[in-house]
Amino acid sequence: MRGKSAGLMVTIRDVAKESGFSSTTVSIVLNNAPLARYIPSATKKKIEKAANKLGYRPNLFARSLRSKRSHTVGVMVFDMTDPFCTLVLRGIENALYQASYLPILTDVQNERSRFERYLEMLLDRRVEALIVLANWLFVDIDVLADVEKSSVPTMMIGRELQTDSVSSVIVDNELGAHAALEHLYVLGHRRIAFIRGPKTLADSAPRWRGIRLFAKNAGLELDNDLILDLPESRDPISSFEAGRKLTEDLLKKGSSFTALMAFDDMTAFGAIRALAKAGRRVPEHCSVIGFDDVAVSALYTPPLTTIHQPMEEMGTMAAGIVVDAINGVIEKRSSGAVHRKLAPELVVRESTRTLS
Repeated sequence: MRGKSAGLMVTIRDVAKESGFSSTTVSIVLNNAPLARYIPSATKKKIEKAANKLGYRPNLFARSLRSKRSHTVGVMVFDMTDPFCTLVLRGIENALYQASYLPILTDVQNERSRFERYLEMLLDRRVEALIVLANWLFVDIDVLADVEKSSVPTMMIGRELQTDSVSSVIVDNELGAHAALEHLYVLGHRRIAFIRGPKTLADSAPRWRGIRLFAKNAGLELDNDLILDLPESRDPISSFEAGRKLTEDLLKKGSSFTALMAFDDMTAFGAIRALAKAGRRVPEHCSVIGFDDVAVSALYTPPLTTIHQPMEEMGTMAAGIVVDAINGVIEKRSSGAVHRKLAPELVVRESTRTLS
């Protein structure tokens, strides 16, 4: 049987006894200390064989105390229920795994007090970097000042920042919204309803800029009666219900439109539900387009045409930037904040069609 009985930790002393070498020599070899280069290869092999036989595992916590390194990265998510998070987190986790860093995940649940407490706890545990996933966020929470106070490399995903101390990775929201409206326009739609994002949400303004820019260049008139805003909410899932209700309101007013552009996929799902309830089939009677390309978009009925955000790539890139920043700290080289903006992609499915 390998190792000691369950619950007993194999120590350096145990390996020394098994191998026949001193605890000092064993420690130097197993910790790959600078002096290890002076120890004969045969000795190293015997010590490593004994360690493997006993099932020895290094005490990483004790090692981190000596080296003042934790090999951990704090990952702060503002709402774990947001479908946007899943693939971003997958990208973060994969990149940190490849770089031998352990993510410590916290769900802030859009509460400022929880954010402050978790930030304090992560810094107390000497994380070497912070990644903050600001998805459905900044309703009334200004976390930037809190993050900038920390001396560890920090990355914000999902919000464009103008700072030299916090890096950021975002998608080009303006370009994505421009592409979405262009798609509907090319299909022949001119009477288009819009459900915009909440005014305080960081993504809302650039997406509306993209819409207005295309409309201006194409000579497309935007009807104010067909422009509605999602209410302020900390719950990302609430946009489904809001999209349903706002679309119902448009239909009750007798508003005429052949296409609807939703702020995000959840809003689009709600709009499709309201249209179906009113007997208006998608896309035969009304085309609908979303934004994000969350996992269920391809599985919805009908499959949703949307703007794909490269979410996993965003997570991978963000983790790569903070790992490089950690290395910069170790090597004592100065490195400022890094800001990246990724291009979205139009994904055409079955919820949009040419106007007949």
